[in-house]
Amino acid sequence: MKHYSVLLEESINGLQIKENGIYIDATLGYGGHSSAILKKLTTGHLYAFDQDQDAIVYAKERLSSISPNFTLIHSNFVAMKEKLAELGITQVDGILFDLGLSSPQIDTMVRGFSFMSDAPLDMRMDQTKKLDARYIVNTYGEKELTAIFYLYGEERMSYSIAKKIVMERNKKAINTTKELVKIIESSVGAKYFNKFHPERQIFQAIRIEVNSELKVLGSVLPDAIDLLKPEGRMAVISFHSLEDRIVKQLFKKESEIDELVRGLPQIPEQYKPRIKIINKKPILPSEKELEENTRSRSAKLRIMERI
Repeated sequence: MKHYSVLLEESINGLQIKENGIYIDATLGYGGHSSAILKKLTTGHLYAFDQDQDAIVYAKERLSSISPNFTLIHSNFVAMKEKLAELGITQVDGILFDLGLSSPQIDTMVRGFSFMSDAPLDMRMDQTKKLDARYIVNTYGEKELTAIFYLYGEERMSYSIAKKIVMERNKKAINTTKELVKIIESSVGAKYFNKFHPERQIFQAIRIEVNSELKVLGSVLPDAIDLLKPEGRMAVISFHSLEDRIVKQLFKKESEIDELVRGLPQIPEQYKPRIKIINKKPILPSEKELEENTRSRSAKLRIMERI
């Protein structure tokens, strides 16, 4: 299985890994970032999370060839704080989030993540969950679909696409990615479809809804900051503006003095900034990386340090 870890060197350098530290890879995937962290540890330990059982199985074999100093946790990273507490871990030296789909998830056709191949409408990162893309496409109301496509896909033709989906599914159930792509094209016309590729936005929106991605991200980031030791670092790689906005806004909020007490001669401890931002502007992939892996083109890396 070929997998290219996005912004690998930049994110690992940004974490400033200590050989005896405790680190979290919140998004294990196929173990690229985890491998790089593990190679830098001697007495330290890596805890890695993934809700995809295929990823756990593959990464276990890969990481075992490097070092035994790791623990894999089959769980959505939203439960990070709770799962680590069960293992007696309440503070860590660094946390990495790579919010993109792993290449094998995209390339495994039966998972239904890609609009490039014909597959069952699925898109579940955790295949034990019931909610899948087929259920959303075939049961959500027109208003609900429009809202999801507009909010999560930022697609301006959301209403037309939602209306057409409802019309077509009344004739027969929509079961495959190819069927959905054809409906999207017929709802916007070939000219718009070929110029703007709305299928990208619609598939993204459905995937976010299936996996509650934005809700989960907004919930886990404050927990992750809580887990960091002073001078501990967190690196977050995002792949679209909605994710990046959540990360950017939280980092900004947590790095500033609360406006309620700004200007006071003495700032109470609970109102002081919890973090400092390491890179004011996001770090982007190099030209070399873009040549080697076109899927990294939308990646943005933000790094912060706990005060």
